[in-house]
Amino acid sequence: MRDAEVAGRRVSFYTLGCKVNQYETQMLKDSFARAGYEVVGEEEFADVYIINTCTVTNISDRKSRQYIRRMKNLNKDAVIAVTGCYAQTSPQEVADIDGVCVVAGTNEKYSLVKFIEEYINNNGSARKFTESHVISYDELNDYEETGFINSMDSRSRAYIKVQEGCDRFCSYCIIPYARGKVRSRKLENILDEAKLLIKNGCKEIVLTGINTALYGVDFSVKENEKYGIELLISELSNIDGDFRIRLSSLEPNVVNADTAGTLAGYNKLCRHMHLSLQSGSNAVLARMNRRYNIKDYENIIEALRAVDANYAITTDIIVGFPGETEEEFSESMNVTEKIGFAGVHVFKYSRRTGTRAAEMQNQVDGNIKNSRSRRLIEEAERVSQNFYRKNAGSVRRVLFEKADIKNNIIEGYTDNYIRVFCHTENPEKYLDNFADVKLDSICDEGMKGIIISLE
Repeated sequence: MRDAEVAGRRVSFYTLGCKVNQYETQMLKDSFARAGYEVVGEEEFADVYIINTCTVTNISDRKSRQYIRRMKNLNKDAVIAVTGCYAQTSPQEVADIDGVCVVAGTNEKYSLVKFIEEYINNNGSARKFTESHVISYDELNDYEETGFINSMDSRSRAYIKVQEGCDRFCSYCIIPYARGKVRSRKLENILDEAKLLIKNGCKEIVLTGINTALYGVDFSVKENEKYGIELLISELSNIDGDFRIRLSSLEPNVVNADTAGTLAGYNKLCRHMHLSLQSGSNAVLARMNRRYNIKDYENIIEALRAVDANYAITTDIIVGFPGETEEEFSESMNVTEKIGFAGVHVFKYSRRTGTRAAEMQNQVDGNIKNSRSRRLIEEAERVSQNFYRKNAGSVRRVLFEKADIKNNIIEGYTDNYIRVFCHTENPEKYLDNFADVKLDSICDEGMKGIIISLE
C-alpha cells in the first residue's frame, strides 16, 4: 500500500474492556475517517485492524491475543495495530505476538494514524513498538485533549470521557500503571462536547473515566463552593435541551454519603449509580486496599434512596479474593440482599501479575471460586427480581432506543436503568424520544411497560 491508496484503505476496530475504551475507539474512528480511511465493521475484511485492549486481568490479556490472531487470519497482509492498557503495561509482549505491526500505549493511541502511515511508507521495514510509544506513570501529568466526538453508534446515547488515571492503587488492580496519574479534562471542553452531542440529537450523556469520581481533584480552584464531580454535574445540568445525564460509575472510596446525596438532587442526573462494592466483608476490603467499610457504603445508599426509594444501585463484587473465608464470602451474600441491588456483576478473582494481591498468601482454590460465583450470581438474580417487583406499578421516564417494527415493540431504559419493552402500533414514533411509562410486569430481559404519554 502507498500514500496514493489511502482513500481506498479499510480500517476495522475492535474494543475490549471499559466505556473509556469505547469512547476512545470512537475518537479513533473519527480520526481515521478524517484521514481518508473507510471505517468498516469488526469482522469485515480490512487493510488495517486496530485492537484497543484491556488488561484488568490476565484473562483480558489472553482475549486480546486471541483477537489479534483472529484478525490476522482474516487478512494475512493487514497491518495490525495494538493500543490500550495491555499495550501500555506489556509493550514488548504485545510486539512479540505474530502479526503485530504497531504498538501504542494509552497516551499515544491518538498518534496511530501517523504510526501506521510511517509503517506503510517504510514498507513495514521498521516495527513501531519503541519505548517512546509507551509513557510511564510519572510522565503523565496533563489530560491530553484530542477533540470532540459528535456521535456514537447509538443515536440517542453517547459517552463523554471526563478524566484519566487513578491514584487509589487497590491491591488487585493494575490500572493505575496502565493509565497513569489522575488528569481531569477541562470543564469547558466537556461542556462544549456535550452541547455538540445534544445538538446532534443525543438524549443521554454518559460520563465516564478511569475513576470518574476523581474528576477535578487535580484542579486547585473551586467555583461557587462547588467542586469536582458536583461542579461538573451542576454545569451540565444548566445546558439547554431535553436530555439526561448518567454516571457510568462512582467509587465509594472517593465519594461519601454527603456527596452522593447532593448529586442525587440534580434532576437531570439519572436515578442510577454503579457503586463498586467489591466485597461485603470489611476484612477483605482492607486487604483490597479499599478506603471505606460496609457502613460507609450503606450510608451512601441511604442518602440516595432518601431522594428516591427506587434509586437503582448496581455493583461489582469479587469472589475468591486471596484469603477469603466462607464466612467472609457469606458477608457478601448478606450485603447483596440487604442493599437490594438492581444488578450485580460477579467476578472470580483473577491473579494479576504486577499487583500486590498476586503475591498474597492463601490464594483461593479455583473450584471454590467457581462455587461461590454461582451462588452469588443466583442470589444477585433473586435480589434483582425483587427490585423489579418494587418498581411494578410506578411511572418512570423512558428513553426509547430500539424499535422492532415487525412485532410493534419499542425498547428503552428508565432513568433508574430498567430495560423496558412496550407494545405500540407505531414504534417509530417513539424511537429516540422520551415517554412516561407505567411499569407493569417482569419479563425475561427486563419489564413490560405501558406508555402513558410521549414527551
